[in-house]
Formats: sequence, structure tokens, C-alpha cells
Amino acid sequence: MDFSVARRKMVREQLVERGIQDRRILELMGSLPRHEFVETGMQSQAYEDRPISIGFGQTISQPYIVGLMTEQLGLTGTEKVLEIGTGSGYQTALLSQLAKHIYSIERISSLSNRSRRLFYRNGYLNVTLRIGDGSVGWPEEAPFDIILAAAGAPEVPRPYIEQLKEGGRLIMPRGSKMEQVLVLVTRQGNRLQERVLGDCRFVKLYGQHGWAAHD
Repeated sequence: MDFSVARRKMVREQLVERGIQDRRILELMGSLPRHEFVETGMQSQAYEDRPISIGFGQTISQPYIVGLMTEQLGLTGTEKVLEIGTGSGYQTALLSQLAKHIYSIERISSLSNRSRRLFYRNGYLNVTLRIGDGSVGWPEEAPFDIILAAAGAPEVPRPYIEQLKEGGRLIMPRGSKMEQVLVLVTRQGNRLQERVLGDCRFVKLYGQHGWAAHD
């Protein structure tokens, strides 16, 4: 399969035609080998307009959602980013090309270790990984300019707000197990400005400040 053709088609039909305008994101997603972030047997589906299973009940997000979340953050290359849910590592790799340093937490060790090997092989050196409960954030590295969570919770976890820098931005899905909205939160002193970007459906954020394991 010619993956370069599939990438160009993905960018044109799934990103540009749906309103993604940031040229840096379009160029990066047009060159980043998304197929390398899924299992070999799923590579032919890597550029389709849908999330794809990566095992352990987790998914690599739909390309449009990755592009939308990244564009809404308005990255300039100077940011310290906390990512919740390393997963396949695809979103992490994209962020690493747009921000200064990425701190990424994944609760499933097999996924984190697989991503670590990918990052090492491809030279993504500005990424620090942790295996653990993403709902508590990474307090010893706070504050963060940006927090991106690729898993949904009933509410934005309090540790995320506490670890977000003044003027910082946070994006994540919020809502019930079946119905969620993607929200962009900006911290202005003790006030939070929240903008709903639309409906979505992500895997659940498990942990102390998310869903319980039996939910």
C-alpha cells in the first residue's frame, strides 16, 4: 500500500475539507507515518476516517479529532505540555513537533513501552513518559502551559486545573460514559473559561479523579 497517497487523501478529505487550517498541522499529519502507530495487521486502515483499536480496549483517535484538538491548542513551540493517555503515541509524536517538551502518562505499561520504542527509533527526544494514573496529572512537573487528555471523565479533574499555568489551555472530553463533549478550558486567575467544541466519544479516563475501574 502507498501510505503517502493515503496520507494526502486523509489531509485533503478529513482535515482541510472539515476546516482544519493550521498549515503546520496539515504538513505534519501529511508526513507523520500514522500506520507505524498501529498493529501491522491494521496498517491498511490507519488513514481511515475513524478511530482504530490498538488493543487493551484503547484506540488511536480519528485523524480529524487529532487535528482539531491540536489546532485548538494554538501551539507556538515554546510550551510545556502534559498529555494524558499516551496510547499509540501518534498524538504525542505530533505534539512533540509543535511544542517544547511533552510529558505523557499512560496507565497501560505495554502501550507506553511500545510508544517509547517508537519515539526512540524516530528521534522524538523531547518526550518524557510515565506509567500510572493519568487522572492525578504530574504534580512535580507542574505547572503546564497545555494539558491534553485523550480520555473522558465526568468532570475536568481538579488536579488538571491546579497544574495548569495562568493563561494555560486544557482540552479534553467531558461527560457520561456514552455522551461526551470536547471542551477547551482556559485558566484566567481563579476563573475558568470553557468553550464546547462539539460532541465526541472517547475511551474513559480511569483513576482517582476519573471513572472507577468497575464503571
